[in-house]
Amino acid sequence: MYKTYLFGSPSIIVSIPETCRKVLADDEQFGLGYPLSTKQLTGKKSFHSIPNSEHKRLRRLTTAPINGHEALSMYIGYIEEIVVNSLDEWSSMKEPIELLNEIRQFTFKVITHIFLGSTAESVMGSVEKRYADLTYGMKSAAINIPGFAFYKALKARKMLVKILQGVLDERRVNDPNGKKGMIDLLMEIEDENGQKLPDEDIIDLLLMFLLAGHESSAHVAMWAILYLHNNPEILKKAKEEQEEILKNRQSTEKGLTLKDIREMYYLQKVIDETLRRASVSFCNFREAKVDVNINGYLIPKGWKVLVWNRGVHMDPQVYSNPKEFLPQRWENHQPRAGSFLPFGAGSRICPGADLAKLEISIFLHYFLLNYKLEQINPGGPIVYLPLPRPVDNCLAKVMKIE
Repeated sequence: MYKTYLFGSPSIIVSIPETCRKVLADDEQFGLGYPLSTKQLTGKKSFHSIPNSEHKRLRRLTTAPINGHEALSMYIGYIEEIVVNSLDEWSSMKEPIELLNEIRQFTFKVITHIFLGSTAESVMGSVEKRYADLTYGMKSAAINIPGFAFYKALKARKMLVKILQGVLDERRVNDPNGKKGMIDLLMEIEDENGQKLPDEDIIDLLLMFLLAGHESSAHVAMWAILYLHNNPEILKKAKEEQEEILKNRQSTEKGLTLKDIREMYYLQKVIDETLRRASVSFCNFREAKVDVNINGYLIPKGWKVLVWNRGVHMDPQVYSNPKEFLPQRWENHQPRAGSFLPFGAGSRICPGADLAKLEISIFLHYFLLNYKLEQINPGGPIVYLPLPRPVDNCLAKVMKIE
């Protein structure tokens, strides 16, 4: 445990699995403690801000379409189509591409399809441009002065609110029979008094889901490709598994099935090891509701508690040789509580974990079978905030394997 001052608040950093588990699981003594910048940018009704009672109700109502592989199986064909077309387009480009930004576009198409339904195509371009600015302000100091990341992010939020309000208005007037998305469910939800959600609340929820539903997945997919290409033996084994799945496919079947994805045993280990090694979400934010005693230390009421995911994932007492990329460490390995936190833990665990893993699995399946990567600046510098990435956004050439 460490005492520090971060994001404008006195804070305690915890990085021991047992302590992390206690903080994330104890909703009585710990509430959400996100930085002011995050709360202002995601809104009062996003999952970053609402109390536990309201969170449970909205989570139950809104996460069914992105929870569980069975619910997600209807999206497999759509994800495949985007992946196949994207990879083909990238490989045809003569100049190197910023791989992270290209994968981000793919994951954004998927999440807007799920949440906005038939409206997705018409607003995707304008919404996507604003989200890049919003992301970079999320973990910044809340300084609303030109030149600061928060100022730019706040302007992006205002534009996104305007765009999504237009989507809601259009939906009510013009699209009663169009393709349904999560937006339609949010518009129909009623509370215990029969009142529907105000537009302001719907927009806050959409903003949060669209942000969380594409950024992390894109970063994990990029890091998985880089780790695989830097470890030829692991790459070979992962590729052989995908070739076996292709070979065992019935001649009448076209494309991947849920059964195929469930049989990607080694690829799931690759993904879990990427989640551990890259630690895309570096910490979970909590705040002490009361004075709390942990491990003999008093955490005063109102202090922030940062569950340092990256510290846990890179602790040699938790994971041997933590800097090594070793998917085999997940063979018959059941991580102890609080030691594997890519999606958080407790009642606030990320509801989109299954969707993220499904997207990444499909993307890696087609990449491993048909393409290879030539990074322009291998071993180049990395930035870690707001999410870890190469400074050049993984400038690379994607080449089709003949």
